[in-house]
Amino acid sequence: MPRQPLWLRCEKKEFERRAALTPTTAKRLIDAGFDISVERDEQRIFDDAEYEAVGCTLVANNSWPNAPVTTPIIGLKELPASDAPLPHTHIQFAHCYKRQAGWSSVLARFHRGGGTLYDLEFLADATGRRVAAFGYHAGFAGAAAGALAVAAQKKGTPLGLLEPFPNESAMVTGVKEALGGSGRGLKALVIGALGRCGRGAVDLLRKVGLEKDDILKWDLAETAKGGPFQEILDVDIFVNCIYLSSPIPHFLTYEQIRGAGKERRLSVVVDVSCDTTNPHNPIPIYSINTTFSSPTVPVDAGAGNPPLSVISIDHLPTLLPREASEQFSSDLLPSLLEFPDRQTAPVWVNAEKLFKEKIAEAVEAEGL
Repeated sequence: MPRQPLWLRCEKKEFERRAALTPTTAKRLIDAGFDISVERDEQRIFDDAEYEAVGCTLVANNSWPNAPVTTPIIGLKELPASDAPLPHTHIQFAHCYKRQAGWSSVLARFHRGGGTLYDLEFLADATGRRVAAFGYHAGFAGAAAGALAVAAQKKGTPLGLLEPFPNESAMVTGVKEALGGSGRGLKALVIGALGRCGRGAVDLLRKVGLEKDDILKWDLAETAKGGPFQEILDVDIFVNCIYLSSPIPHFLTYEQIRGAGKERRLSVVVDVSCDTTNPHNPIPIYSINTTFSSPTVPVDAGAGNPPLSVISIDHLPTLLPREASEQFSSDLLPSLLEFPDRQTAPVWVNAEKLFKEKIAEAVEAEGL
């Protein structure tokens, strides 16, 4: 049986240090009959030498456009904006299936090039559950960023540059130090608390010192009545961890915030879900994605009212790049091992079917 090629591309998103394949999972794939090419990348948390040591072939940075068209390309974040046709098969998060800004132009590149997209967000098992997700580390890191923003705001300054932590323990220690030793006394509300992302947020908040009763853990039952929710205004940190798949009532609005005046306790919103450009975003109080160099965006809360800021970073798990990559890549591995049989393996068959549905929508939207 011929060996299955797979090409790990570099990440071009600023500050992105995670990898879809780690040296550990690359070794497992090589042992199973894959040939792995890895682009050199100084930004990646794993050294090039770590991949070379397990048998990967190192290739030039960002050279995937010159790879054989029959070689699938795997990465994490979306490709840089371009009109260039895409003839390869790509495995990545493309952020274009829920009609986010620019969705149809992204898919049009595949249409023009004849390539295929297997979107990592929509690789699901027979029960519909995603086979791999960064949810836990997204929630954990998002809650950490929110706590750091509260600490900065108490000093009268916006949160500055966020840099990756070597591990969860170091992150917890760093957050506790910023809070003066502990987060005791802070209150937080997590929506989506029963999911992977919500559990990560709750775990971080507990580890930095918040009392159990000071963390409101909401999920479908608590939000069934429909927002906006007054309870969000009565905590210091609101962490949104929902998976948005259809229109829902807003959780928080400008009118609600301004109406609360000086009585509002809420000071930081962490939108881990980060549906910034989704037309159904349930937190319509901001309109941009923030970054690690500028993590917060101020909300117009009304003259004379306490400050309120939003964190809307769409790759929060890269604050824990090694641990998040190892967990995600390990979860993805069983499906990757089935990739040579993608014409019959349900995970890949269903992902390709969805791609064809979405590309048909994009062709119509673009008038192609």
